[in-house]
Amino acid sequence: MIGSLQCVVLDCPDVMELATFYQGLLGGEINRPDPQWAISDAWATLHDASGAPVLAFQGVADHRPPVWGSPEQQFHLDVRVEDLEAAHDAVLALGAWRLDEGGADRAWRIYADPAGHPFCLVRHSARQLY
Repeated sequence: MIGSLQCVVLDCPDVMELATFYQGLLGGEINRPDPQWAISDAWATLHDASGAPVLAFQGVADHRPPVWGSPEQQFHLDVRVEDLEAAHDAVLALGAWRLDEGGADRAWRIYADPAGHPFCLVRHSARQLY
């Protein structure tokens, strides 16, 4: 092993908007005092209680969101949920939009966060592979 994952950083035009979105989705504390991070108008963090790596948000003035399914898209986040329908309504209320609804029998749905980053809501009991 060379190292361990410290955080996942999402570039965005508005760090607090995106931090607030992900706090609504995942819970946690925005900009918790931590000597590892220098918080600014261009940098925010989200610590979750589970001890997962920090989700960080970096302000980028000319941010261009990825396009789902394009070669420029490098990765997306999967968020496990108990109730796909309830989670769907909740993320739309937070400012996400649906990229791909999928079929009724599919165990995941694809969305974009307010800055355009793709993420999936995946039903907890899902054993279906992509």
